[in-house]
Amino acid sequence: MPVITAQTEVLPRAETEGRVELDVPYVLIVWNDPVNLMSYVSYVFRSHFGYSEAKADALMLEVHQNGHSVVSSGTREKIEADVAAMHAFGLWATLQRADES
Repeated sequence: MPVITAQTEVLPRAETEGRVELDVPYVLIVWNDPVNLMSYVSYVFRSHFGYSEAKADALMLEVHQNGHSVVSSGTREKIEADVAAMHAFGLWATLQRADES
C-alpha cells in the first residue's frame, strides 16, 4: 500500500504596501484654568479615574504649577471619552498621541 504524504508548499510572504503603524497610545492632557478650584480638580481625578487622594493631589498640583499634566493614557476611543468627561466636569482637556511630545 503506498504511503501518501501531505506536502505543504510554503509561499513567500507578500509584501505589504505602505507602512503598518503600531497602535500608539494617546494621552489625556488636563490644562490649568483660572476658574476651577484645586480641590475640585483633585475631586474630579478621584471620582472619574478612581485615583487615590495622593495621586489625584499630585496630578492637580502638576496642572497648577506646570500649566498642564498628562492624567491618563490609552486607546484613542478611551481618551476621547475621558476628554468628554473632563469637559462635562468643566475642566479644559485635550488629547494627543503619546509619541508627540
